[in-house]
This record gives sequence, structure tokens and C-alpha cells, in this order.
Amino acid sequence: MNKVAIAFSSRWPAYAVLAGYLCLVTLFSWQLAAAGELSAGRQPITNLLRAAADMSRPSFLDAFADNQRVEYRSDDGRLLRVEDKAQVEQNFLAGIGRAILTTLQIATLGSFLAALLALPLAFLGARNNGLPNLIGIPIRGLFSALRSIHTLVFGLILVGVVGLGPTAGILAIALHSLGSYGKLFAETIEAAPKNLMESGAALGLTRWQTLWRGLRRGFYAQWIATHLYLWEFNVRDSTVLGLIGAGGLGLLVTEAVSLFQWDRLATLLIVIVALVALFDRVSGWLRTRLLGQV
Repeated sequence: MNKVAIAFSSRWPAYAVLAGYLCLVTLFSWQLAAAGELSAGRQPITNLLRAAADMSRPSFLDAFADNQRVEYRSDDGRLLRVEDKAQVEQNFLAGIGRAILTTLQIATLGSFLAALLALPLAFLGARNNGLPNLIGIPIRGLFSALRSIHTLVFGLILVGVVGLGPTAGILAIALHSLGSYGKLFAETIEAAPKNLMESGAALGLTRWQTLWRGLRRGFYAQWIATHLYLWEFNVRDSTVLGLIGAGGLGLLVTEAVSLFQWDRLATLLIVIVALVALFDRVSGWLRTRLLGQV
């Protein structure tokens, strides 16, 4: 066999996967086009330009403007009320501050609850814990099931159970994150050195004592890194939970979009990007400082 044939024979599985993926994309595109579901709607360019023009001047700029009066009149011209636009936008910014706090509360408490529940379950689900598969397989299946259900789906279910508010968001974050925490914690335990158990047995420790003491020292850093990473991810995730009534920034985004207030939407998007970027920097700094001391 020549070099070309040898290279193809070693890479054909990858080529087959790529070809299958392209066939899937073609099939789905054809199905949606045939059903008329790929339409861009009426006047998409005009609507896009109008929205872009409104978003080019975020509403927070009006909070610092002077002598901007907004008059509301009836159809016959009668003056109904007058508003100070700067004061209105300052109140809106104060509402954003409260929404940021709610978003952080949801992400923080949901992440903490998930990590707290995941650690003991990860020990039970790890393949090297010496327990029968009758225990480990269902727990690993639970982790997979929780990861496969999106946070918004959990949120929709929980809003119907516990009602509107942050509690539904916290539980939604916790349930989805429990699968991710559990999987990553269990993989950390499974990555323990093979001679760890032998060393523990030589010291007269049980398997569980060996796992706990050895992993607490050797993998504490990885657990911290995992928690900080998922906490950071949940801050991003919690910004959209308001879409289903959990409160926070997502609720303000829903209101702005439903009322076509593109200038306020621009302000909210700036806040969300800044919040996520700031938390990303803080999380990275914490991982560097804490992991360097472990």
C-alpha cells in the first residue's frame, strides 16, 4: 500500500463521521426549507436596522442628561403626565442593581447546593470505590440525566412547583449542576493513583478512609477549580433564568424585548457582558491564588 492509501485507511473513520455530519446538516436544512420554516420574516433588514439604531444609544446615557422631559398626551392633545427622563432611567439603573444581586444570589446558592450534594454522591458513583455496580451505575446514570436536562427546563418545571421567584432559579441551577459536579468529582476520584489503596491498607486504613484522606490532600485543588469554573458558568446561566420568572437580569431582558425597548436592552446586554467578564477575572484570580497555596 502506498502512503496515500495508508493515510486514508487510518483516517477513514474521521472522514465517515464528517460525511455523516454534513449529510445531517443538508437533511435538516432541506426539511426546514421545504416546510417554509427558514423564512426571515417580514422586512428583516428594516427591522434589524431599526433595532440597531435604537441599541446604538443605550438607555443609561439618559440617566445623566439634563432637562429631558417626556410628555404623554391623549389623542385629542390633552397633557396626561410629564416625566423626567433622567429620573426614570436612574430608577431603571437602580432596578438593574437589584437584579444583579438576585442573579448572583441564584448562581451562588444553586452552585453551593449542587456541590454539597455532589461530593458524597461522587464517592458512591466512582468506579474505584469498591462498591457494587448496583450502587455506582444508578448514580452515574443520575449524573448523566441531570446534565442532559437544560437549566431552563428545570426552571419551567420548578416555577410550576414552587412558584415565581429566586427559589425556582436556585433549585434549577442546583439540579442541572449536580450532574456536572458529580461527574467531574467522580472522575477526580477515579484518577487517584493505583497505589493509593495499597498505601492506605499498609497504614491500617479502610478503603473509604484512604479515599477521603488521600483525595482531600491530593485533589482538593481540582475540586476548588471545578467549583469555581461551574460557579462562573452558573452566573452566565442565571442571567437568562428570569425569562421563565425566576427573577434577576433575565426578567428585565424579557420586559425590554416584549416592549421593544432596544435602548434598554442595549444597557442590559452591556451589564450582562460586564458582569460575566468581571466574574471570569475574579474566578481566574481566585483559582490562581487558591490553587497555588494548596
